[in-house]
Amino acid sequence: MIKKNKNNTLKDVLDIIVYENPSTQDEIAEKLGITRRYVTKLLQPMVKKGVVRRAYILDLKKYDEFSEMFEEEKTSREYAGSYLIKDMLKNMYDHVSKELETSFQALINHKKDQANEALKMDFITNNMLEKVRSSIETTITINPYSEFSKTMIFGEIAFALERIGDHSGIIANFTMQESYEVESEMLAYLKDMYKTAQKMIYWSMDAFLNEKLKLKPEIMHSEDKMHQIQKKALNCIATQMAETPFEDKDRSTYYLSLSRVVKAFERIGDISLEIIDTAGEFYHNIPRTTTPERFRRRELKLEKDLGKMH
Repeated sequence: MIKKNKNNTLKDVLDIIVYENPSTQDEIAEKLGITRRYVTKLLQPMVKKGVVRRAYILDLKKYDEFSEMFEEEKTSREYAGSYLIKDMLKNMYDHVSKELETSFQALINHKKDQANEALKMDFITNNMLEKVRSSIETTITINPYSEFSKTMIFGEIAFALERIGDHSGIIANFTMQESYEVESEMLAYLKDMYKTAQKMIYWSMDAFLNEKLKLKPEIMHSEDKMHQIQKKALNCIATQMAETPFEDKDRSTYYLSLSRVVKAFERIGDISLEIIDTAGEFYHNIPRTTTPERFRRRELKLEKDLGKMH
């Protein structure tokens, strides 16, 4: 067995794999300031024993068996697995938030290279989702008597973040495909929507990761604000479209694409609300409704309108 005092570098390598999602051994070596050959030497036994698997994913069950090598306190296997997945979700949130920022900055600056960088980031987002799913499967294998539904919720949160990444991709694709820059009035609406979306994502993930369910009123208020801005933005687009000559098909296509950007921000807000509803179920077994938030709002509005009629 390898001596404990010689495993600090190996632990650092495994931490890089877990928390920073490297694509190559060269990337791991660069982050740690060591040679690629040394990384290969350290990882070979881990690969042979199945601790490190394809696309640099750790098998949590086998990783747990090696934990004594790193002189760390050994918690229960179920807790260790859940804690690690939560940490992966935190890193995934950080990445998705940066992806959204990059996509929107590309739109503001009308820079296609920046938009392309955001689209590349979405591939990493997808890879992170697969890593979380793999870890969930392993956690259930480690302790088949754990609360299955709660463990599976981790996958729902990761999928929600991946969907936010997809909507960020819509924003980046707008910059890649359209030749017109966004007018100042419309850009002001989009900036407000972007700021609101980032707040909602942050609050919803803080609620899930740290059990801050008291943040829901803030998210609900931001959701209302998001829809008020959305209504103004779509009205602005409709006005500009009405002023566009019918034969100007390029400009008409531009406005349709711009409306998809507005809808992308709306969907990010809806997803954020889904995340905090999921947190309520995770921590306090508060059942979630199966009706999407946007339909709930329509039903509520209809009820209010009917009430006024009576």
